[in-house]
Amino acid sequence: MSAKNRDNKNRWRNITVGFRVSPEENERINKAVALSGLPKQEYCYRRCLNQDVVVQGNPRVYKALKKELAAVLAELQRIEAGNGVDEELLNVIELIFVILGGLKGEVQDE
Repeated sequence: MSAKNRDNKNRWRNITVGFRVSPEENERINKAVALSGLPKQEYCYRRCLNQDVVVQGNPRVYKALKKELAAVLAELQRIEAGNGVDEELLNVIELIFVILGGLKGEVQDE
């Protein structure tokens, strides 16, 4: 048995779970995974099991945050006076807000 198939409680992970998503959903999942700093498998099963996703600040997370903030800035500059703000953009902004608040050690309850 491979050590890679065991979780932190030494349980053997031998079952595969798969599901289909749209290209938009895939992009949103990939953004959340990149911003979390976790492997996609770890992120997905924590979310499915309603466990906390704790972001540990590292260079990969900061690079993902910088990239997403640049994309948000470009989109906001495109939008005229706040009209036509896309729901997905608001979701990304909210996710970045939560992550940055957590990295600063603040708990955001809103």
